[in-house]
Amino acid sequence: MQPLFADPLPMLRSLIPSQLRLTTRSFLQTPKQQCNFQTHFHTSIPRQRILPEMTDERPTGLKANKGIELLTFATPNGWKATIILEELKEAYGKDYTWQSINISQNIQKEPWFTKLGPNGRIPVIVDHDQGGFAVQEGLSILTYLTRHYDPEHKFSFADPFDVSRAEQWMAWQHGGLGPMQGQANHFNRFAKERIAYGMQRYTGETERLVGVLDTQLKDHDYLVGDKYSIADIASFGWIHMLRFSGVDLEAFPNVKAWWERIVARPAVQKGLDVPFKVGIGNDAYLQKLKDDKEFAETEHKLKEQIKAAKEQYGYKYSSP
Repeated sequence: MQPLFADPLPMLRSLIPSQLRLTTRSFLQTPKQQCNFQTHFHTSIPRQRILPEMTDERPTGLKANKGIELLTFATPNGWKATIILEELKEAYGKDYTWQSINISQNIQKEPWFTKLGPNGRIPVIVDHDQGGFAVQEGLSILTYLTRHYDPEHKFSFADPFDVSRAEQWMAWQHGGLGPMQGQANHFNRFAKERIAYGMQRYTGETERLVGVLDTQLKDHDYLVGDKYSIADIASFGWIHMLRFSGVDLEAFPNVKAWWERIVARPAVQKGLDVPFKVGIGNDAYLQKLKDDKEFAETEHKLKEQIKAAKEQYGYKYSSP
């Protein structure tokens, strides 16, 4: 079966900015054993709107001259910055300015942006009170903001060993959970063709890593020092969209309980709304399954394809 669209990206961009939507795959055939799928690609039936109406405003540079200015989008990495900034705002009254960087329009690749974040990725912050000092990468933003604006260590640590423990878990996310789950999203949702090896490889590795997290949380409410911190914020965004990534959150009860504790925080809810609320969180995903029969059928087909891919390559869950 030939894809409906040879390349899905132009179709995605055609919906921007007036109707920016996040798309999912629709699978019209039962997966064959060889799992070499090619599928129709279109917005989720019945044209599910996961992202809200967007304005035509396109950032072309910084707009603030004091405080923290955040350049971001609604992604797991973007949520690292918005959540810690909302926590600091609630705890200390530290306000900030933000601009939405529409990554589907490649604004993050424009020269004005790459002068601030050379990697051309969100999020980036600019500290106008420190001579316009710019920080790229979510991990670095978490440490920078707490180092400078968390004097009471409400979200960070004073003890050097706890500092090291937090750094270890943040590095684990930065080098493991984020990249692997991101690839699972790509092969399960956005690749032009269904590639069985990629689907089972990255979904399986995501499951393994979530298993590591589940073990760490077995006897702890949070990752470090039994208190909520930037170590938790670093991984939270990825776990927040775990179901969307094709991984069963219920298989990891300690992670699920940890996610529920964090998502209930008012500042976290506010952070998830910046620059807009996206419909791929675990709770929104479950609600969509209940409300939309056709969406539920599409997701069932995806799960069957992932299962078939695992069987083809003999995948067996293990962690670590």
